Amino acid sequence: MAEVRENKLRPGYVLVGDEIFLYDRCRRAVLDTLVPADMRDFCLSEMDLAESSIFEALDRARTSSLMAPFQVFFIRGLKSLYTRGAKKEEFAAIEEYFRSPNPQSLVLFVADHIRIPSDPRRMEMDDKNRYERIRETLGEWCGLVELARVDETDALRWITAESERAGVRFDADAARELADALGADMMLIASEWNKLTLFAGEKRHVTLGDVETMVLAAKQRSLYELTDAISARDTPRALALLHGLLNASDGGEDSAIGHLYMLARTFRQMLVILEKNVRDSRAIWQALWQGFRMPPFAADDLIRQARRYKSSRDVTRALRLIARADLELRSQPPDKRLVLERLVFDLTKEPKGTQTDGSFQYAMEL
Repeated sequence: MAEVRENKLRPGYVLVGDEIFLYDRCRRAVLDTLVPADMRDFCLSEMDLAESSIFEALDRARTSSLMAPFQVFFIRGLKSLYTRGAKKEEFAAIEEYFRSPNPQSLVLFVADHIRIPSDPRRMEMDDKNRYERIRETLGEWCGLVELARVDETDALRWITAESERAGVRFDADAARELADALGADMMLIASEWNKLTLFAGEKRHVTLGDVETMVLAAKQRSLYELTDAISARDTPRALALLHGLLNASDGGEDSAIGHLYMLARTFRQMLVILEKNVRDSRAIWQALWQGFRMPPFAADDLIRQARRYKSSRDVTRALRLIARADLELRSQPPDKRLVLERLVFDLTKEPKGTQTDGSFQYAMEL
């Protein structure tokens, strides 16, 4: 928050959005600038409107502290102000406070019940309506800080900037792979970036191979278990592993397209293995180009899985099925889980014949 660092504060702000990474950065900027570490017990207050009233919160903000020259209030649970009635008295009290605010207090409302995507035009209608209500009420007195989800470009910019600040050379293709693999989830990216810089050690250099080894391995291990069950035509085990993947994902069913992308990538790797007749892990690194390789732990497993298929024709059939499922997912079906379950059933069935259609080109692009 530039206004905090430049000491051009308004008496109140609303932090709108559920992006935890950006919220933590805003919070850290406020605390580092306004709340000395040895004074936090006296000048920092955390309140939740689900447990306390807005009247109590404003009364505490209005009352100067005898122990600290400045106070900061983080007020969560803002959603309760906009439910169950008009809350005329509550908004009247807010207006009264901000007409004559305490210059020794900063009030920060946290509206984390609203989700702002990286492209605001794609915001859900309910979230748009909630945001507009905040803008029309608190926005008259408080600054609005949008904590929107970041896109891949912003994630890449952050990785580059943090690496330069830490004196680490982070290869461009490694940064792209990190952002892409974690879906521009900044909390995950920041955590994995820390691990990678520690892994780099004295060489102070992170490569694409480092990302494939350290980051993708954990994400892909259960995926390779799924493809193992599929290639073995073990439908019950494949369905159980699919449900485990979906339940373990932060996005739940919303992560379906990401899982489908990784599944398509793995079957494309199998296709190359079959077409180039790869029989051991030493040859696989010549067959698969950089950026299209699996983690080292999966090399032998993937060769074994690929060789379960009678020919590359069976693998291209699987890619067509994945492409059709991808098109269905992108058309917003009522149940994404059902689409993936049907895909697993189709992939584990013995093929009756091979059909050729235009979906193969799309499958190879996945």
